[in-house]
Amino acid sequence: MYRRTPTNPRFVPQANKDTVQQLGIYLQNQITLAENLKLLLGGRFDIANQNFQAPLTQTTDFKQTEAFSPRVGIVYQPIQPISLYASYSRSFNYLTSSGFAPAEAEPERGTQYEIGVKADITDRLAATLAFYDLTRSNLPTSDPDNPFQSILVGKQRSRGIEFDISGEILRGWNVIAGYAFTNAEITEDNDLPIGNQLNNVPKHALNLWTTYELQSGSLKGLGFGLGVFYYGDRQGELGNTFELPGYTRTDAAIFYKRDNFRASLNIRNLFDVDYFVSAQNRNRVLPGDPLTVQGTISWQF
Repeated sequence: MYRRTPTNPRFVPQANKDTVQQLGIYLQNQITLAENLKLLLGGRFDIANQNFQAPLTQTTDFKQTEAFSPRVGIVYQPIQPISLYASYSRSFNYLTSSGFAPAEAEPERGTQYEIGVKADITDRLAATLAFYDLTRSNLPTSDPDNPFQSILVGKQRSRGIEFDISGEILRGWNVIAGYAFTNAEITEDNDLPIGNQLNNVPKHALNLWTTYELQSGSLKGLGFGLGVFYYGDRQGELGNTFELPGYTRTDAAIFYKRDNFRASLNIRNLFDVDYFVSAQNRNRVLPGDPLTVQGTISWQF
């Protein structure tokens, strides 16, 4: 038998303090250049600072960053039911990679281009087709001169096409449907292969949600809803070592509206399908909710 006198575990308190403050000022104006031509001009100015203090190591670091993010858009209507549009915008995101690390050198920036067309099929039904290109820059990646530090030179790009249609097909019958094709990949990185797909982003996604509400009779205000949502295969982490399988989820609803009274019964994952929503790595995979029923009752004043 071996005996050993137990020792008290040592606990070293962490007194690190990391404070981030951000102030943003946003202005936007829409200008009518002609009856069928409109111009949108806007911009946001941000001031962000980060103050890092580590008393145990007597380390302090303070950085302040200012950034201007413009936004420009234009809409042209060759005929009244058709709108052609294009937009350009920049974004600013000042977040630390770790709450116990010195202040970051540069904030994350985003640049987005989008062009599209919107068509009013009827006075109650509209469809939109859009193409977008979104780039995130200043993402952390390893420093080739110091493997224990990161530098903010990584880039990721998402390109895709989105189509959606929504509105009232017939009186009381509403529909929202959409399809998205997305190619999201790494474009610059010192750790991961260029061209790797971003995790949790399916190339193909479909959604369809439709409701019908009775318009007359003693059951006027009673309605039913049914929706189908499809998400294709997607990578489980940025290294692309495993995939999350695609899935199809079905939702449903029953609701009743009369005067100020509202009641609804919402059913998520009607057929209790097993699926995975997202993942960070092999050890952190988030499963989808099982069959879930939620009821609400309200009175509007």
